[in-house]
Amino acid sequence: MPSARLLVLFGSQTGTAQDVSERLGREARRRQLSCRVEELDSYPVVNLINEPLVIFVCATTGQGDPPDNMKSFWRFIFRRSLPSTALRQMDFAVLGLGDSSYAKFNFVAKKLHRRLLQLGGSALLPVCLGDDQHELGWPSKFTLQFLKDTPSSGPEELCAAGTDPQGPPSELQPFLAPMVSNQRVTGPSHFQDVRLIEFDISGSGISFAAGDLVLIQPENTASHVQQFCQALGLDPEQHFTLQPREPGVTCPTRLPQPCSVRRLVSQYLDIASVPRRSFFELLACLSPHELEREKLWEFGSARGQEELCEYCTRPRRTALEVLCDFPHTAAAVPPDYLLDLLPLIRPRAFSIASSLRAHPSRLQILVAVVQYQTRLREPRRGLCSSWLASLDPAQGPVRVPLWVRSGGLTFPKTPDVPVIMVGPGTGVAPFRAAIQERVAQGETGNVLFFGCRRRDQDFYWEAEWEQLQARGCLTLVTAFSREQEQKVYVQHRLRALGPLVWELLDGRATPSTCRPMCVTPC
Repeated sequence: MPSARLLVLFGSQTGTAQDVSERLGREARRRQLSCRVEELDSYPVVNLINEPLVIFVCATTGQGDPPDNMKSFWRFIFRRSLPSTALRQMDFAVLGLGDSSYAKFNFVAKKLHRRLLQLGGSALLPVCLGDDQHELGWPSKFTLQFLKDTPSSGPEELCAAGTDPQGPPSELQPFLAPMVSNQRVTGPSHFQDVRLIEFDISGSGISFAAGDLVLIQPENTASHVQQFCQALGLDPEQHFTLQPREPGVTCPTRLPQPCSVRRLVSQYLDIASVPRRSFFELLACLSPHELEREKLWEFGSARGQEELCEYCTRPRRTALEVLCDFPHTAAAVPPDYLLDLLPLIRPRAFSIASSLRAHPSRLQILVAVVQYQTRLREPRRGLCSSWLASLDPAQGPVRVPLWVRSGGLTFPKTPDVPVIMVGPGTGVAPFRAAIQERVAQGETGNVLFFGCRRRDQDFYWEAEWEQLQARGCLTLVTAFSREQEQKVYVQHRLRALGPLVWELLDGRATPSTCRPMCVTPC
């Protein structure tokens, strides 16, 4: 959009649709969207052809009739003379407010949604239907139908075992890569645990080049899964099927059907994430406990944002910890609302640290295990890095779901072009892949500026770099920041070697007349 602007139009009989619309307007403005909220019959309907983004909020009255303040709009929008391309520039959403005890439940919203599509509008999402009969006014997006019998073997097991995808592995069908090794590469007294992890990608169809990324789908820890199930009164071994409540809504594609509660919580629900304001709003709606509900409403309100920041955002309190702090509410959460309450676990991206030319059928990554302390007693831990660090292939087979995508680093394809690489700490990972690839192709113009704290603690691939330097394949410049009283970083080395860097950039330090390239990671 050339400018971020939103129009909210409502048709309201008792004021509920107007109240919802005004709340939408407040939320839009809080997110830096320019937003107008108007009743439908007060809005010059001919101007719709110029609106890029519109939300329609409409009630249904009587036997499927529109509210009084949208009847003129209703007559106009259903004129047969309107061309089918009239609203082709408009993205829209329709929110209906109705009562399922009536035969024509949300008739106005459903009919308006279809008409806007007929006039060329693009729906941002399926029509949304609020129900006054529902205890929350808003039904969950899905229903969980628990099975009486546990499936002996089904899609869940088949999905877990599928290592022969059709086409290249992707988020929808990752490759379950065997982990070959998981080695700590920092010294035992170093403050950070950094791992060099290798996977076997034989038969996966995966190919990659220097600068590409591998995406890994992590899991929650077994102890957190057990804690979550206890807090919500769920049986982790129970199986269920997931059904969308409305047509046009699809189930999460990676979720097998049927699925166990344990698999849902361990592999899909991000219970270790820091919850957003909407999490507290929904929890407040679900809470049967007066004191807990009052506090949750406060956290979900505009006036409670500073307190929410102190309680949750600043100390990085997780959704699981919040649920444990509100035990009566957690125990009352209907399973149908789990996917509304919690986001799905997102994949994490890592720079690939190896070349297929040097390590055929292998993929290596360098992972800094995230752990830090806030005012909370338990340390904060990175979900993916901590999970990867906990896996030990020496104790038995380990498979990790992964796939590859192109990265933002590109390297010269012209022979004899030198490359200056600046890779402090774990940022050196993609440059190791590049150096391995270039050396295998006979390229020797590789200049690496590497920085870390101490040579004996976090000098990654020291022996490999020194061997390449001895062969004349690499110019290595190091900066060990804590080995002298005055801290020295890679930028100091770059400044000290300014003449060499300039000659490489200017092309005078190479026999080739091609223009050299300088690559630094973002």
